[in-house]
Amino acid sequence: MRILLLATTAILLAACGGNRGDDMVSTSTDSGRSGFRLFGGGSDDEAASKMPQLGVNSILWRATLDTLNFMPLSSADPIGGVVISDWYAPPERPDEHMKVTVYILDRRLRADAVRVAVFRQTRGANGWADAQTNPDTGIRLENAILSRARELRLASIAQ
Repeated sequence: MRILLLATTAILLAACGGNRGDDMVSTSTDSGRSGFRLFGGGSDDEAASKMPQLGVNSILWRATLDTLNFMPLSSADPIGGVVISDWYAPPERPDEHMKVTVYILDRRLRADAVRVAVFRQTRGANGWADAQTNPDTGIRLENAILSRARELRLASIAQ
């Protein structure tokens, strides 16, 4: 009896909230254009404002992806500005692998808008174990990302 009561309560609560999809229907004709619109009505500005935007600087985002292109990516969140690589083992050192997390902290193109965390593990008799990472590795990756961002910025100005 309790299970039935809990299930009924859960169904009723689920039905109370939620989105009925009313915001997906566009009846606005304020765009000044008439005629058939394939993907709904509204102005182009209205449609552009509903498109997801990068939450971080796009040049830093692109530079980060370009710099880490040799590593497999586990996650890339352009809204939050976080790129997480999967474990990568250099071919010359198969008993060691590393993982990189890059945080893009600002929408402005600034040197302090990038932070890199590097994690390293080595394989021993008991499997993979965390190992000390050279602190200079993260700084060198930050510098590589910033150098690539500078190249991208100069290329965009030249166009």
